[in-house]
Amino acid sequence: MLPPEWLKAASQRLDGKILHTPLTHDTERNLYIKWENHQKTGSFKARGALNRSLILEDWEREMGLVTASAGNHGQGVALAGQIIGADVRVFASKDAPVVKIDAMRDLGAKVELIKGGYHDAEEAGLAFAKRNDAVWISPYNDGHVIAGQGTVASEILAEHPETAEMTWIVPVSGGGLLAGIASVLAGQAQNTLRHGSARGRVIGVQVAASAFMHGLFYHDTQDDVEDLPTLADGLAGAVEANSITIPLIRKYVDEIILVSEDEVAEALAFAWREYGEKIEGAGAVGLAAVLSKKVPQEASVIVVSGGNIQPEIHAEILTRYEK
Repeated sequence: MLPPEWLKAASQRLDGKILHTPLTHDTERNLYIKWENHQKTGSFKARGALNRSLILEDWEREMGLVTASAGNHGQGVALAGQIIGADVRVFASKDAPVVKIDAMRDLGAKVELIKGGYHDAEEAGLAFAKRNDAVWISPYNDGHVIAGQGTVASEILAEHPETAEMTWIVPVSGGGLLAGIASVLAGQAQNTLRHGSARGRVIGVQVAASAFMHGLFYHDTQDDVEDLPTLADGLAGAVEANSITIPLIRKYVDEIILVSEDEVAEALAFAWREYGEKIEGAGAVGLAAVLSKKVPQEASVIVVSGGNIQPEIHAEILTRYEK
């Protein structure tokens, strides 16, 4: 588990600097849904990027920040750069959604578009940071980034403590969000164990088209995993070797399940139709798992991780699933 003081400090550090996003209770389905699409930059990624950046020394800020991103983390780092007064360079796949590339640039980041997928962008970004002695802000392989993402769970528990014993359904790619939430829940369980409280189950959800963490979780390898085009672009790409998220997820997560592209699209349309929420593919995977009955029908918390979707793709999906 991450040091408890890191998790506590993240909540204190980010207080007033990020938004307390909505948490709704769907009583018909017994679901609590955390809408991180309402967060600054449109996704949870602002939490971890800002938490990591706020602890940098002045000399580190002067060296500039570098990261790789499918789009959402890059926006978070760009926002952090604005707040702390640091230059930001983001390496992204040339196939990343235009809406996300434009948003990173609008926030002041210099965006380097790399041929290939997310993994290629990450390799290029890491190499650039090393050559230039810049500060690498990992999307997930950093304890303070993970602690920042864990504030999603801290907010939910503060508002509804009873959710600690429910099933938590969380998107996973590199694992920063899942590891952060699972660490907070593990700490909560330890604190309340003497009162007989049980820890709820924690389930990660990934798309079958890019199931790298699933491969690591169940087979201890990602070597044979395919990286196919996916509506959940924010969840695509291999996991950095020896990422600290891997042991955290193995220790504190109960299961990782896969959803299909059609299931993600249907969940995205469902979110708009039932809740009036515009979400992206990566943010829809938890709903997809519930709607497809891949998780038991029980009291659950679903984290919708973001809402940055190309407008024409969103419109096409709504038309396809119009009822």
